[in-house]
Amino acid sequence: MVTDLSVNRPELLMPAGDLEKLRTAVRFGADAVYLGTDAFGLRAHAGNFNLDDLWEARRITADAGVSLYLTLNASLRPAEFDALEHLLEELRPVNLDAYIVADPGVLTTIRRVDPRRILHISTQTNNCNPRAAEFWRSNGATRINLARELTLEDMRAFAGQTAMELECFVHGAMCVAHSGRCLLSTALLTRSANRGDCAQPCRWNYALVEETRPGEALSIEEDERGTYIMNSRDLCLIDQLPELMAAGVHCFKVEGRMKSLYYVANTARVYRDAIDRLSADPADRDPLWRSELEKISHRPYTTGLLLGEEGAAIHAADTHYIRTHDFVGFVRRNEQGLWVEGRNRFFSGDVLELLGPRMRQQAFVARPYDRDNGAPLTAGQPNSQLLMELPDWAEAGDLIRRERPR
Repeated sequence: MVTDLSVNRPELLMPAGDLEKLRTAVRFGADAVYLGTDAFGLRAHAGNFNLDDLWEARRITADAGVSLYLTLNASLRPAEFDALEHLLEELRPVNLDAYIVADPGVLTTIRRVDPRRILHISTQTNNCNPRAAEFWRSNGATRINLARELTLEDMRAFAGQTAMELECFVHGAMCVAHSGRCLLSTALLTRSANRGDCAQPCRWNYALVEETRPGEALSIEEDERGTYIMNSRDLCLIDQLPELMAAGVHCFKVEGRMKSLYYVANTARVYRDAIDRLSADPADRDPLWRSELEKISHRPYTTGLLLGEEGAAIHAADTHYIRTHDFVGFVRRNEQGLWVEGRNRFFSGDVLELLGPRMRQQAFVARPYDRDNGAPLTAGQPNSQLLMELPDWAEAGDLIRRERPR
């Protein structure tokens, strides 16, 4: 077991739903980025990457010294393996750093078609014990994602009994199914979660119907809003990072290929700062980290099962997100200098906040001008092109947010 945090600086693995999010993840501190193509991943409705996008993603990450992983973790059917082999042949020259897989048939196909490619094992394989990890290692994998069902004590035991690299989710959405393997969406809507098309029926509000009274729905009420009996809280392990480091976890993974650019930036900057500082001093815990994570759109946070059963939580109130701040602008640069691309509405005179990597942030007052004619504006709008006086340290790629009125 690793106990010296100075020799265990975990990799920060961030999601990317499109190229802009990938650039943001890289800029705000990711050590590695994971993404998917239109086939064989588990996010059918994410932005996803075609072959040209993957070449560009490879260029961006290679220039930054960041690893790039591709998800191929869907459960395949017999007729799909010809298409998988064709995709693998197309992907081979892109030279991605690893494939994330779950289906043993996919793993064996990759080993035959592209035997030099590094393989990581997905959470979809329910990785609850080190003997399973050793099975995957004997079949060519080098890293395994630990099941969210494991406790911290389980992880400590795991690390001492396998030579595999260990990866765990530290932030993002969860579902009530065992390691995400759910049949509810398929049963209700013929949309398979295990093939990337989950409709998230676990988030819905349910009622009871007594069979002799069809059409008479009986509410299941915890309070006046009803009860969402399968709606999970979001995972947040920012306060448990030192213990996870000491347990021997090699990689901290953030969920969210379908989340916003602002989510990617703010989670990356927080976890980057936390990993760097805690690797040097496990007592250096900054309350700003948790405060910043509260400012992204999220369901109420939980530590899941990490600390034992008492840490698990269903959010029975409703499925709405907590949203205290809006992402209102993205800083860009052209030959004339910096300008702001509007993303959400804000008004002249609003107090905004500029966010950059390395936990840089600073409040300023919005005074927007039209970028083309220099005319003062009363408001910034989505897709508008603006000039504004920004803090001196502003750079292209920084984000601007506004606290929502209460």
